[in-house]
Amino acid sequence: MSDRVRNFPLLAAELMPQCEALAAQYEERRSALLPLMHLFQSREGFVSPEAMRFAAGFLDLTPAVVESTVSFYTLFYRKPVGRYVLQVCRGLSCTLGGAEDVMAAFREKLGIGNLQTTDDGLFSYEEVECLASCDRPTCMQVNLEFLYDLTPQTVDGVLAAIRGGTSGVAPLPQTERPGKTWAVRQDTEVSEGEKMPGDTGVPTPTTPAVSATGRASSRSTASSTTTPRCWGVRGSERFATRAPSTP
Repeated sequence: MSDRVRNFPLLAAELMPQCEALAAQYEERRSALLPLMHLFQSREGFVSPEAMRFAAGFLDLTPAVVESTVSFYTLFYRKPVGRYVLQVCRGLSCTLGGAEDVMAAFREKLGIGNLQTTDDGLFSYEEVECLASCDRPTCMQVNLEFLYDLTPQTVDGVLAAIRGGTSGVAPLPQTERPGKTWAVRQDTEVSEGEKMPGDTGVPTPTTPAVSATGRASSRSTASSTTTPRCWGVRGSERFATRAPSTP
C-alpha cells in the first residue's frame, strides 16, 4: 500500500468541511460531483480511485456513476501525471500557424509522444483540440495557463523557464509517481473503435443477422439497405457517417 493510499483517510477528513460547503451550494447533492473531483485532484494531482469511492459515498451515488462522469472530462486525470501538463493546440488556426512544427519540437526535446510523461515525472505532454485562442497561434496551456505565439524556436525557452522555476506557473501536486502514460486502456479501446469487454460478441445495429442456414435473414438484409446512420470512430474523434443512398 502506497503512502498516498494509506494517508487518504486523513486527506478526506481534512477536506470534509470543504466537501460539505460544496454540497450545500446545490439543491441536489450530486451536482457537487465535478467541483468535488476538482478539489481532490488539486490535492492528489489526479482523481484517484479512493477519491471516486469517497465521492460516491458522500453524494449517495454509485461508483459507476462517479467514474462514468469523471471519465467523460479530459481535464480529470485518472492516473498520475507530471508536475507540468503541456497541452499544445492542434486546432485549425494553430495548425495553419505552424502547430505541427511546434508539436514536433516538443516531442523531440522531451523525448516522449502524445499522452506520455517524461521519466523524471516533470512533464506530461498532450496534443489537444482548439483552445479558443485562434488569434494568436500557436497557443498552448501549461497547467491551464496560456502561452501564445509559439514557434519551434521558442520551445527551448518554454522548457527552460519551467525547469528553472521562472515560468510563473505553479507545479501540480504529485502524490504518486506517474507512469509512462496516463491514458486509460478502456478509453484507448473505445477511441480506436474496439468494443468493451461487455459488448464482445454483441452485434452492432448494422451487422446482418445470420440464420441457422448460414444466410443473412431477409429482415437483416432489408435493413442493411436502408442507409443506416451510425457513429464511426477515427482516432480519438467521433464523426457521423451516413451510407450513400442507392438511386
